[in-house]
Amino acid sequence: MSQNIVAISSDFFTAFAALPRPTQGKVTEFVNKFRNNPKSPGINYEKIHEAADKNMRSVRIDDTYRGIVVRQEGSGVYLLLWVDHHDKAYDWAKRKKCEVNPTTGNVQVFDIQAAKTTSQKTDSSNLFAHVTDNDLLALGVPGDQICIVRGLSSLEDFHASKSSIPEDAYEALEWIANGFTPQEVLGLFSTQQEEVIEENDFATALQNPRSQRSFVIVEGEEELRRIMAEPLEKWRVFLHPTQRKIVQKEYSGPARVLGGAGTGKTVVAMHRAKWLAGQLRGREKILFTTFTANLAADIKDNLRKICTTEEQKRIEVINLDAWVANFIRELGYSYSIAYDDTLTEVWEQAIILSGQDIEFGAEFFSEEWLKVICAQEAYSLELYLQASRLGRGTRLDRRKRMKIWRVFEVYQSLMKEKQLRDVETAMYECRKILEKSADNTHYVSIIVDEGQDLSMNAFRLLRALAGPEHPNDIFIVGDAHQRIYKNKAVMSKCGINIRGRSSYLTINYRTTEEIRKYAFGLLKGIPFDDLDDEYDDGKTCQSLTHGDVPGIEVFNSAAEEMDFLIAQIKQLIDSGVEPKNICIVARTHRLLDDYIAQLTRAGIRTYEIKRSKLDDRSFDGVRLATMHRVKGLEFLHVFVVAVNNRILPLASAIPHTDPVAEIEAMTAERCLLYVSLTRAQKSACITSYGSPSEFLI
Repeated sequence: MSQNIVAISSDFFTAFAALPRPTQGKVTEFVNKFRNNPKSPGINYEKIHEAADKNMRSVRIDDTYRGIVVRQEGSGVYLLLWVDHHDKAYDWAKRKKCEVNPTTGNVQVFDIQAAKTTSQKTDSSNLFAHVTDNDLLALGVPGDQICIVRGLSSLEDFHASKSSIPEDAYEALEWIANGFTPQEVLGLFSTQQEEVIEENDFATALQNPRSQRSFVIVEGEEELRRIMAEPLEKWRVFLHPTQRKIVQKEYSGPARVLGGAGTGKTVVAMHRAKWLAGQLRGREKILFTTFTANLAADIKDNLRKICTTEEQKRIEVINLDAWVANFIRELGYSYSIAYDDTLTEVWEQAIILSGQDIEFGAEFFSEEWLKVICAQEAYSLELYLQASRLGRGTRLDRRKRMKIWRVFEVYQSLMKEKQLRDVETAMYECRKILEKSADNTHYVSIIVDEGQDLSMNAFRLLRALAGPEHPNDIFIVGDAHQRIYKNKAVMSKCGINIRGRSSYLTINYRTTEEIRKYAFGLLKGIPFDDLDDEYDDGKTCQSLTHGDVPGIEVFNSAAEEMDFLIAQIKQLIDSGVEPKNICIVARTHRLLDDYIAQLTRAGIRTYEIKRSKLDDRSFDGVRLATMHRVKGLEFLHVFVVAVNNRILPLASAIPHTDPVAEIEAMTAERCLLYVSLTRAQKSACITSYGSPSEFLI
């Protein structure tokens, strides 16, 4: 092979991140030199005596540190596997082996020394006694490690072996350890199977999607330095084979991706945007949109980390409400979009001015407008009288509907008089303008994140923006279990047909299995949709990491809770956790103000992540955020505080005028707790004082 191939493993970045900062600079310079020419005379390869792998070599970083490399000079393939202090690097290399798995065809790095020292157990006490050797090989377990697997007698033993077994094989075994049969797991992996690759063909094996989960071939110095600057942000570089398949798939029309919290939906959406942007020509553009402004800002910031300047120019990132506001302003309309308290005042005025004897308040009319009028586009009395009210708990006969319609008429008149629109009406009007336009395709492709939060009008607008159905037109990711706003849509009723173009992400990369199970258990018994007209039970999901079950601490007073939080935070910081990797989550802004004041008095620096503010990671301090704002973020340790009666569920957020709306609001409050807990990577703790929330009982 005339051209060298230099690939860097995911483990190398993990080891690199643990090095002292000055050493990291030296390693970066070495890696760049190595990538340019691994045969350079300045690179000192040293044979590692007693190494299990004859291709394993060390390379000199400086007097103290060494890198570990596998080289195949004949094929021109060089793999950077590890970097560490001289002695530790050698110890790591002696017990590792790097080879192409003959069954799955991907490059694997695994522990060979443990395999030699583990006694083989084939009796019923073995965790995988019911799995044949042939099935283990088919699942990706290296032949040299069959004895490791046969020596595992408990889940604890298995979890402790995680660093010894190749990542893809460990994942397959995790499914089996959780009750799946080998055949079911092979079915889950069926889309990842590749043609058999020769034993020593590293060059071909590196193109296998399973290899690309753990190895990256860096093309240029700029890309290398971006990766080395944030070595632990592996989502930027390494994708699971199922994720990569979705990212790079040619869809004949709209596509939908579901998955629980932490399964990488937003990561897939961002990589999808990058992949599509790389194929655009001329002035073609992609719209990347979502429900909230802060999430759009987070996505825009993260896209800069994976996209070239040219790709960034082709991706417009904006939340949909802001897009609508910009569109109507560009067309010269003078009205503005109203929200929350402003709309409540208009509804209250409309009820009074209508002159109708009605027992319903502003909250009822706002819900009826959103869930019946706007959802079904019943913008006339005749259409409203015919509209279905399925899903509304308050029964209305024809006479009551006519009285209610009078309030809607006054509401619309007041809004026009005040030069206001609610966002649903604004979206409807924007769509009508687009449908009359000669240029009916504004974007080649549209990416939607957190699709569960968008309304019927929102999806209809996106359908109009994308134009007539065409390949790769709309790509939607979402999870109804994280629906924390009032909106709900059925895509098939919005002109978005995703039949036959749906995917489900099953691996939770963020939280431990114990946190995931506890958080998901909060939603037990509640039916959730699949963003269309079917159900999503969310059960086909698991985490590959393990830890403690979330703690629940109930205190007599707020002062006791605060003492506990201060002690826990100081203990984490003393153990080496950076304050910015700890987050306190509360239901309201008012609660956060009190926690900030008391933590500050205790000498703990804080940083509030506000609605219109990114999490500036250069600023030190314990993070604080509301349950709504923390969505889309993640931290090593999370404390969900003040989970008290009347705070969660928040009394003012539960309507009592409509029983169905009340149930939906209660579900949204449970979803808020689910979202908050699943921001945690390693540990989560719920605290309350006085009377605990009914969700904890």
